[in-house]
Amino acid sequence: MKHSLPDLIETKRNVHVLYSYSEIQTYLQTVVSYILDSVKAEETIILIENERIYRQIKKELQTLLSKKDMEFIHFINSFDFYFSSGSYHPPAIAEYFEKTVQPYIKAHAAFRSWAHVEWNSMEEPHHLIDDLERIIDNAVNEIQFPLVCAYGKVNMPIHLKTMLMDSHPYTLIENHLLTSEPDALTVQTASQS
Repeated sequence: MKHSLPDLIETKRNVHVLYSYSEIQTYLQTVVSYILDSVKAEETIILIENERIYRQIKKELQTLLSKKDMEFIHFINSFDFYFSSGSYHPPAIAEYFEKTVQPYIKAHAAFRSWAHVEWNSMEEPHHLIDDLERIIDNAVNEIQFPLVCAYGKVNMPIHLKTMLMDSHPYTLIENHLLTSEPDALTVQTASQS
């Protein structure tokens, strides 16, 4: 079933999306579009990204947004986020995220999040990624906020793709939001490998 991400977010707040990308330019266009939709809705965007890519995103956004609009963006360095405890430890990551969103929850302020997960730089077992994604999926449903988890698919093992499809109710493929189902995995794997 196809959806538009902005339309789905407008009707349903607990949206947990897997975005698997191949090319950095496409990735940048997609994250910038998501941020622009967030700013247009006057919602804070919690952007978990590496410093190098964030500089590119910020440069693009500064040509499109006012200084006041840029205040909607809350940047978190992805390395600090995922390795705050010294290793990729899902409970510590979840705790970091909870502390980050707590002010928005207390203020009843709507927010969205984008998390770039650079799994191929991790030497940790992939089951830890699955553990974190399941913790975060519960948070998305409990707190009621949209979250896109972005993974580069170059050399991504099929078992990791399967785990990610299982923990994300939606998958973003070429600007179309699909309900994550076993058939969607087959289509995505065949058409984007």
